Amino acid sequence: MKIGILSDTHITELADDWLALVRNAFHEVEVIIHTGDFVSFETYEFMKSYKKLYSVWGNCDEIRIRRATREKQVITLSGYRIGIFHGHGHDKTTLERAYDQFADDNVDLIIFGHSHQPLVQTKRGILMINPGSMTNKRREKWLSYIIMELLPGRIQVGLNYF
Repeated sequence: MKIGILSDTHITELADDWLALVRNAFHEVEVIIHTGDFVSFETYEFMKSYKKLYSVWGNCDEIRIRRATREKQVITLSGYRIGIFHGHGHDKTTLERAYDQFADDNVDLIIFGHSHQPLVQTKRGILMINPGSMTNKRREKWLSYIIMELLPGRIQVGLNYF
């Protein structure tokens, strides 16, 4: 199963160039995971109508997005248990906050955002994935997103920069 992963879009209004970017980047995926900070409800609605969407809300999301999604969730895809959380909060690093959210959930991987910094690493045997941002790179040099493929016994993660 191919999955497109993005976070921190911070889109206030849909623009044709961004819609084309999403369609181009994710045209071959079956599922999209968005880890929050859509910002506008229209962005959430577009993502939900474009592909099967699993998402959580981020600290910058408006109330309609918060009502339509959860703060965190655990899903199972292709036999892998996946924790999804934005990463917001106080104390600790974003990675540590994301990890701690799923301490009792027996997940195989955790997908999070918030920092706008792409990351693929393991922490105590759990694959930790942050796609960065396709639209707001902050201190990063590149915009980024991830295409992940879940296969029997292995996971392929492709971090895409532009």
